[in-house]
Amino acid sequence: MGMEEPDDKIIVFDAYDTIVAANLVKTKLDAFGIPCFLTDENFVGLYPIRNEVFPGIRLHIFEKDHAQVKEILKEEVAIVRTCPACRSSQIRYEPSRKSMATYVISEILMGLFLPVKKVYRCQDCKREFDSVD
Repeated sequence: MGMEEPDDKIIVFDAYDTIVAANLVKTKLDAFGIPCFLTDENFVGLYPIRNEVFPGIRLHIFEKDHAQVKEILKEEVAIVRTCPACRSSQIRYEPSRKSMATYVISEILMGLFLPVKKVYRCQDCKREFDSVD
């Protein structure tokens, strides 16, 4: 039982909200020959909201590769995001206002802690939607 060498230490580089986002990053690192793996992919279907208990789909890398991974991902894989209503590109992925209201009401009235759904929200027209073009 020896000590783990610093080059062998595995760290969590980042966490992602969707399987698609996590796999795009993993595929990019694979193309550069960087060993990495994802965990908690299956929880997304069961519990799609990130929080303290479930941080999202985690990307693990060797600590020695951190600087190289950071450089490779500086130009992250871009997914073109536009609002289906006004075509604005000012889109954020954040908790739904409708879901947040339901969360507060259910917590106050029933003591339930329901997950808050995340959606894409246009910062220009304020429309919420589940997917992006």
